[in-house]
Amino acid sequence: MGLFSRIFGKRSELASNEQLPVVHVPDSDERMNWAIEKARATMHHFQDSLSEPTPAQQYFSVKVLIDDGTSREHIWLTTPSFDDEGNLYGEVGNKPVYVSSVSINQRIGIDPQFITDWMIIENGRLIGGYTIRAIREGLPDHEVADFDRQVGLYIDEGVDYFAHDFSTPEGAILCLEDAYDEQDIEKAVSCKNFYEEARLLLRKMNDRFNSPEIVEATAEVLRLSFIKNLEEKGFPVFHNLLRAFPARTKITDNLYLITEFCIFPDGGKSRQQLYTFRDEDGWKVLNVAE
Repeated sequence: MGLFSRIFGKRSELASNEQLPVVHVPDSDERMNWAIEKARATMHHFQDSLSEPTPAQQYFSVKVLIDDGTSREHIWLTTPSFDDEGNLYGEVGNKPVYVSSVSINQRIGIDPQFITDWMIIENGRLIGGYTIRAIREGLPDHEVADFDRQVGLYIDEGVDYFAHDFSTPEGAILCLEDAYDEQDIEKAVSCKNFYEEARLLLRKMNDRFNSPEIVEATAEVLRLSFIKNLEEKGFPVFHNLLRAFPARTKITDNLYLITEFCIFPDGGKSRQQLYTFRDEDGWKVLNVAE
């Protein structure tokens, strides 16, 4: 994966010659790989905000991978824009350390497949900036305060902007929570995969009698119990909550455990972990992890 600079590109409060240290992150780093995947999955929010920025959104930048044939480096581009085909344009915001094909202040165009992060500064608060957060999370506790001082931004759990669809595990969870807010039992059921939930349950019970018939019967029990619980206890409420997904744990290629933080209007937080499974229709939600 190469090198990730802590600098975000030029900002008015930084001297033009100020260059913060570069951080080396190996290609195998799971935290950084997840950060890049999350940035790409939520790029739509950055583009929507860039096209219609609010007064609070003071700064936009996109990180891209530059490969000059000899070396690779992740560099922030300032003053970003996109053409009708989705190609990205921007000014190289920090002095390259390892690549020689671009230089600071140079305006370049690049295919969006090379985007590795995006960030918005909103009233001094970091929005996006997933690789920045990944670097910060990997620091020893005693170094975090100094990192925050150098960054000069408020960094909280963040709010993630996954599309509400079944293309990602997080999007499937958001679809289920939308169904709860709409109090739509049929829609909520369509966001679940009770067969795979039953298989997971039986596997955890170390049940040797997990034939397809037993799995089917268990799945039907889970489906009916899910519906009965909503009818009798009502629907959870999510419409006034901010949500962040700080961690994704791969169990198999099609089974992931997702960590979700819900942030309440009063600042309170809750944490839950949910299993998700990818079937032929996309990602679906299984059960909450115990």
